[in-house]
Amino acid sequence: MDRPLVLELKGNSLDDGPGIRTAIFFKGCPLRCIWCHNPESKSVKAELSVSTADCIGCGTCRKVCPNKAADPGQPGIVDRSKCVLCFTCTEHCPPKALQRVGEPMSMDDIINKCAKDKPFYDVSGGGVTLTGGEATMFPEWVGELAGRLADSGIRVHLETCGHFSYDKVREHLLPHISSIYMDVKIIDRELHKKYCGVYNDVILENFRRLVRDSAEMGFAFLPRTPLIPGLTDTDENLTAIAELYLETGIRKTELLPYNPTWYAKTAKLGVEVDAALDGVTSWQSKDKLEHCKDIFRSRGIEC
Repeated sequence: MDRPLVLELKGNSLDDGPGIRTAIFFKGCPLRCIWCHNPESKSVKAELSVSTADCIGCGTCRKVCPNKAADPGQPGIVDRSKCVLCFTCTEHCPPKALQRVGEPMSMDDIINKCAKDKPFYDVSGGGVTLTGGEATMFPEWVGELAGRLADSGIRVHLETCGHFSYDKVREHLLPHISSIYMDVKIIDRELHKKYCGVYNDVILENFRRLVRDSAEMGFAFLPRTPLIPGLTDTDENLTAIAELYLETGIRKTELLPYNPTWYAKTAKLGVEVDAALDGVTSWQSKDKLEHCKDIFRSRGIEC
């Protein structure tokens, strides 16, 4: 695929970069983090989301499904072994219990929707955020989008996992970016492979290159760490991350408290939760969050 599907254009966003923003959630990610807050963004392809809680048992899906895969009388409503993802059921489901995840959008449509909120961006210091998923999987297409937004006076922010072809991203995307948030999840190479699906060699190299290029190219750069109980929030891992920051001159970071709401999204996609996080459904405690912050503060890193 040379261009991404879009999960959502989320307006009035206050959590995806500075100021008031429109966050564009793209579909597709090279990582397979077992705690992914947006599990619907992992695959580049469109998927079927099934909400059994919203089903009213009307039987419309059973009537319209050409493969007889849908039936509100069976567990889970949809037999995914028969489903061919034609999405006919999603077009007819009255309560929207069955929904398509991932839609094609033209670049012009995206830009026009974002431009409507430019007055809010200007007043608040906000703009448009490229997120997902992983926008850097499509550097040429997303780079053109970022360039057109920047040319119209809209600041473009990137949220990235750091696993991408650096030269392509530097050529096509970075010239149009005003700020970047990058996740630094796990330092141990083998644990990163185990819990995120890939080794972190490329990520750590790209981190160092982004630190250097942020000064040369003028974009703001902030590394962040999602706090996952027993996986990323350990003293050993956070200390190793802090040492990486000191080595590269980073003096500010952000920690993202564990958010268990991804469980419901995973169930709707028919995906099982990894055993390492099965039952880990509590929000991060304030005491634990402060302890994690202190690991960085004690080393002179603002957190």
